[in-house]
Order: sequence, then C-alpha cells, then structure tokens
Amino acid sequence: MFNIEVHIAAQKMYVFENEKPFKEYLISTAKNGAGEQYGSQQTPRGWHVIRAKIGSHCPVNTVFVKRRPTGEIFTPDMMEQFPERDWMLTRILWLCGLEKHKNRFGNVDSMKRKIYIHGSPDSVIMGVAGSRGCIRMRNADILEFFEKIPSGTRVLIKE
Repeated sequence: MFNIEVHIAAQKMYVFENEKPFKEYLISTAKNGAGEQYGSQQTPRGWHVIRAKIGSHCPVNTVFVKRRPTGEIFTPDMMEQFPERDWMLTRILWLCGLEKHKNRFGNVDSMKRKIYIHGSPDSVIMGVAGSRGCIRMRNADILEFFEKIPSGTRVLIKE
C-alpha cells in the first residue's frame, strides 16, 4: 500500500510503501502558493486521493489539454511558440479532495479545480514553485511514478 506526501515548502514529493520511505521526487507546485479557492491558481492543501490515471498508453511528451491527448508531441519549439502555457505532458494523475469544505465541494473542490500531478517539459525547473495550481514532475519521474502508484492512493499536500 502506498501513501504520498507533497511538501510545498520543500518542493518535494515523498512516496511511502507500507509506511516506509520508498522514493523522493523533486516537484514544482503553484507559483501563487498554497490555497484551496477556485480560480486562485494555488495548490490545495489537505488529504486527496488519486481519482484517475490518464495517458497510460501515450508516448512520452504527449500534450494534454483538458485531460485529452491533442495528438501532438511536445518539442522545445512549441515552448518558444507558446511560452505562456503551463504544459501538461506524458501522464496525468487527477486528484480528488477528501476533506469536505476544505478541498472538496463548493468553491474549494480540488477535482472541480482540475488539480493534477502531471509531467512537464524537461526545461521546466523543478524544486521551484511555478505551476498554476497543479503538481509538476519531470517526465521520467511521472512515468516511473504512474506505473507504480494505483488509483485510490491517498495524497497529503502540506506546506
């Protein structure tokens, strides 16, 4: 059984297997800090669960929009052409809040806010907050993580 902790201040994600440390990843959370409000572009805190795993058979660097593969494979030229985009690549883990009125239901619902753990271009710096609310990972890391971690795994996001 796995559990995951996301530490916003450290910009790290820790994976535990049977309550023992298993793996550590450098990540990037929201540049606007922590917060639960819809439209804030902040990373929500509290207990979550991985609701869905998306992209299992897609190639590395598959571009996703609204959880759907666009048919494009990301290239550095695309980053130059659309520098303002927060690229979602390779795999997506969709998070659902577990705490009523903190990160579930109403204007604080993490699933409604479309909060994901997802892959990013290799040029995106990890260890520094920079996303629009989601948790970014390197493509190699999300591939490894995605294969190992089942849907239903609990995720604690804390400052």
